Amino acid sequence: MVTLAKDTPSPFAPSNDEVKMDEPKAKKEATPAKDKKGGKPEKAEKTPEPEIKPVKIDIEGIQQRIIEIPVDAGNYRNIWSVEDKIYYNTSNDKGRFAKVYDLKKKKETELGTNISFDITADGKKMLVRQKNKFSMIDLPSAKINTDEYIDLSDLKIWVDNKQEWKQIYDEAWRQMRDFFYMPTMHGLDWPAMHDKYAVMLPYVNNRNDLTYLIGEMIAELSVGHSYVSGGERKPIVRIDLGLLGAQLSKDASGYFRIDSLLQGANWSKELYSPLTQVGVGAKKGEYITSVNGKTTKDMPDIYTSLINNADKNVELTLNSLPAEGGRKVLVVPVSDESKLYYYNWVQNNIRKVDEATNGEVGYIHIPDMGPEGLNEFVKYFYPQLAKKALIIDDRGNGGGNVSPMILERLTREIQRSNMARNVEQIGHTPTKLMLGPKVLLINGYSASDGDLFPYGFEKYHIGKVIGKRTWGGVVGIRGSLPFVDGADLRKPEFASYSADESKWIVEGYGVDPDIEIDNDPSREYAGIDDQLNKAIEVILEELKSYKEQPAIPTPPDKSK
Repeated sequence: MVTLAKDTPSPFAPSNDEVKMDEPKAKKEATPAKDKKGGKPEKAEKTPEPEIKPVKIDIEGIQQRIIEIPVDAGNYRNIWSVEDKIYYNTSNDKGRFAKVYDLKKKKETELGTNISFDITADGKKMLVRQKNKFSMIDLPSAKINTDEYIDLSDLKIWVDNKQEWKQIYDEAWRQMRDFFYMPTMHGLDWPAMHDKYAVMLPYVNNRNDLTYLIGEMIAELSVGHSYVSGGERKPIVRIDLGLLGAQLSKDASGYFRIDSLLQGANWSKELYSPLTQVGVGAKKGEYITSVNGKTTKDMPDIYTSLINNADKNVELTLNSLPAEGGRKVLVVPVSDESKLYYYNWVQNNIRKVDEATNGEVGYIHIPDMGPEGLNEFVKYFYPQLAKKALIIDDRGNGGGNVSPMILERLTREIQRSNMARNVEQIGHTPTKLMLGPKVLLINGYSASDGDLFPYGFEKYHIGKVIGKRTWGGVVGIRGSLPFVDGADLRKPEFASYSADESKWIVEGYGVDPDIEIDNDPSREYAGIDDQLNKAIEVILEELKSYKEQPAIPTPPDKSK
């Protein structure tokens, strides 16, 4: 807390407990005079309303008036001050709490766990939310105990959709006006843009129409990261199809043949491949002859028997021959095979690079510049540090904001080498760095922070960039401001420009590769990755001139 005025005392100031002997006596309040007849006193005049006084703030020395409130470390939010009490939510490694701190008693009290709240403007009442139930209670000073909840079961509200859609449209236009990174609005007459598309508002008849209309309006800004989505729509009920992590084909016999299996990291809940699980042991070339006891021979499509069977136990009969019978196994189909396909693609690229370079070059694909991309980088960077060189793959990168962290790791320079007795591997300071040459792969789907990553890769001269020009969208976004129906609008709010000259970078163009090469779709479908092959060719050529770090020196002789 901060005391705004110099003369405001600290609630935690030392107190003097000495007895003061000469305290002045309090004056008695004057008794209202009675009227001449000895009756009731004359009616007092109405006390005037107190004047609202301005808040006094003494800027000088304010940094010395910062006071720590003695509470545990944690994440504090939803902070309210009511007279001498402070109410707040906090979370730490022990849980999530609502608490109150009494400045007079200098004491913190827990109000409850997993509670969120609001306090009324007069500071008298608290609206409490717990387990999606709401209660209105007197402002508490101790643990909240209530079993009386507001009945919201029949709460309904009339909505005039036409008026609401107009308000949302106007609000989207205003938010762009007020938060777009460049107040010149890229040279557009922004009020004219409002009117240009507003003529279509009377013809908007559902939420999808409105989203389309707003999308057309903000598209006039001609910038990446300008998005609109969400809002109140009738929910679509999805029925998941059970998928087996395999490619199947219908044999002439009528049964379904396993043509290939997607390998999984079966210890992971997200990457397990159903037919390769322990105890199933399906093999390429085997036949699935029945699903849950029903023969597949007469099924036009085996997946009709797996509708609504994702994440459920399913009994399959597997046979090495296209005939009835075989061994019965239980599998749990997945609802999405995309992560398995991605995992197999990465593993196949690692194998290709390893085989083509005799194990001397590592490979890392970074799918985005968020948590998943950072996890993938960490997962594959450190185990491959013993290799001599590295191919980093930024193709299809969905963006985020962690590229500076990855670039910092790739630009580390060796200060000294280290050795220890009985340790074969030579160490380095700083640790965890790749000393050898590096190349980077990009394409038109390297986007956002996936654009800025190759920009930094070239800026720091880390290595050659190979592939096709990147997407070109780097004006950044934050979260959406609220809309009445929960819509989401992303407003490009901050941009990068060159550190060398006054010049905008990347946005609307992208980053050019040093070596341009495209992947022919038909060759790529056949498993031929010309961009990756070029990266292997370049990195092997660079390894020819790579200078190894010096060996351990001759042992010092200090006997002389």
